[in-house]
Amino acid sequence: MKRWWTLAIVLLLVSCREVRVNTLATGTTAATGTNEVVVVRNPYDLAKYEIKAPVHFKGEFGVILLMGPHDRTGYKQIVESIGVNAHRVRVVAFEQPPPNGGEPTTPYRTYTLWIVPNSVYRRGMRVEVVTPGDDPVAATVLP
Repeated sequence: MKRWWTLAIVLLLVSCREVRVNTLATGTTAATGTNEVVVVRNPYDLAKYEIKAPVHFKGEFGVILLMGPHDRTGYKQIVESIGVNAHRVRVVAFEQPPPNGGEPTTPYRTYTLWIVPNSVYRRGMRVEVVTPGDDPVAATVLP
């Protein structure tokens, strides 16, 4: 009987698959625009945003949160939480301004790049980003 319970627990653990979403990169880009969430499915789309990352597009895709533009140095993104259900992905994020006010610079946007396995890609799923106060920042629907 002990063997059967052990086998049942092993089968249960093997059948439970945890989906891992990796935050691969954060930083800044000179790509123009405003706040947006972008799904990238190939290296050409990733290059448009001047982001270099080793995304293996055969088995995964990228989601980029772009915020800005800013004309002072020192802004950075803070991602508080990511919640997922059957119909949407909800990201709570905001930008932290530079503590010293920053220095003047050419316009840039901050970004966070997540790498997601293709196995969880669901056409029509909504990806929305809101502030901690629940104000909308950006949204998209997986094409």
